Amino acid sequence: MLKSNMKKHPKIVSTQYEIHPLLLDRWSARSFSTKPIHIETLNHLFEAASWAASSMNEQPWRFVFGAKDSELFSLLYSTLAGGNQVWAKEAQVLIAVIANTHFPDGSMNLHAWHDVGAASTYLLLQAAELGILGHQMGGFNREIAESLLKIPNNCNIVSIIALGYRDSHELLPEPFKTREITPRTRKPIHAFVFDSLDKLSL
Repeated sequence: MLKSNMKKHPKIVSTQYEIHPLLLDRWSARSFSTKPIHIETLNHLFEAASWAASSMNEQPWRFVFGAKDSELFSLLYSTLAGGNQVWAKEAQVLIAVIANTHFPDGSMNLHAWHDVGAASTYLLLQAAELGILGHQMGGFNREIAESLLKIPNNCNIVSIIALGYRDSHELLPEPFKTREITPRTRKPIHAFVFDSLDKLSL
């Protein structure tokens, strides 16, 4: 049975099987209002991130954030790809998501990026619960960003997240205005879940 959810966003979302509504309320918005996100609220998001599972409980995630009009916001914004700069300038917070890729003994933590992704998801789900939307970006100059933030060799910037309360998609230029209301889709589960090696498609 198809389920639809339109609780906090303008996109119609259909699922093959019913899932928690909060999972559907998280989506990558681009239109943000001028309403600030207070530090106390941000701390709720970071607390949520801290409860993600991680290999050896290493908790390899690090977050560096800048609120709108701050020096750190401007620094992170300057590293974004041009297409992301068009809309991300209206975000209220930019967050550099960093993975510590080594264990304390110096050996490589092969699960670091996986674990940091889990922490980011916890953060974004907590944000959605509070009516805040986040957009994770891979479109940034990693080399420049890591240089500006003085990131050591044992770490990588995985993504930059833009956060804000939603505003009207009508405020966006094209093609972002249309993308903001284009129905969200996902592959059917049979396309990526297999119970036989004979059926496996990678």
